[in-house]
Amino acid sequence: MKTIKTPRYDILIAKHTGMCFGVRQAIETTEASLAQGPASILGQLAHNPAVKSRLASQGARTAKLEGKTAPTQHVIITAHGASDRDRKRWHKAGYQITDTTCPLVRVAHAKLSKVVAEGYQPIIVGKAGHVEVRGLQGDFPNARVILHPDDIADLPHVKRLGIIAQTTQPIDRVRALVSEVRKQRPEAEVVYYDTVCHPTKDRQTSLHELCQAVELVLAIGGKNSNNTTQLARTARKLGCKAAHIESPDDIHEEWLEGISRIGITAGTSTLDESIHAITFRLQEIGESAHLLSQTTS
Repeated sequence: MKTIKTPRYDILIAKHTGMCFGVRQAIETTEASLAQGPASILGQLAHNPAVKSRLASQGARTAKLEGKTAPTQHVIITAHGASDRDRKRWHKAGYQITDTTCPLVRVAHAKLSKVVAEGYQPIIVGKAGHVEVRGLQGDFPNARVILHPDDIADLPHVKRLGIIAQTTQPIDRVRALVSEVRKQRPEAEVVYYDTVCHPTKDRQTSLHELCQAVELVLAIGGKNSNNTTQLARTARKLGCKAAHIESPDDIHEEWLEGISRIGITAGTSTLDESIHAITFRLQEIGESAHLLSQTTS
């Protein structure tokens, strides 16, 4: 962990934090495409408003993945992926496609296809309605999505169940749900493929280490970023105060009162400059509070 000292508190930055290689690669590919001409992103390239703003400044347009038309003839599939059905539909409609799907999301699609081909009822541990989950279900509409133990009761009573996971789910939650499925359906053969991505696992592991050393955790990322939400939620479960923030303007100075160590973590779609901006703001607050105390003493 990196530690930044201020007169008021220390700022500790998690060992593994921020943008993963899949999102970084997607941004680089998209920016290269935009340099060649106009293009429309089919959804949000990554769940982060700073990324959206950055690409918009380079001329990116937007359209819905589930839609039928886009404002440009060149369309970009986001890092979250899409179903083959949607890819073929856009291609058939005459659009040029650039696919920035994260390689690890592709692994999840491949594993889901495998369990279906082997005759298992497909199950996805994930958030229903999330774009990655919609992409996974797109080619296999009979796949069931579970996120809580109560969801298991709604699964069909079949002899074979095949489970994969949304790549950004906390691995502890996924393993617990797989165990619960086996417990509730002892008569079924249950296979499980671990498709939670390594960057997500690394950030969760680093968060455990961070929470042992700090009192407050700031999880930086888009408000609709699932993995950032999970980081903040996990920090609270580990006994830390935690807040999910997007920008320096989201910091409430009252959160910092009586705190001697602040932890910084960030989701896999968070830009480095967002982390730097928030860290700099925390340093400013720490320095100004110290100067104020000297002036008034």
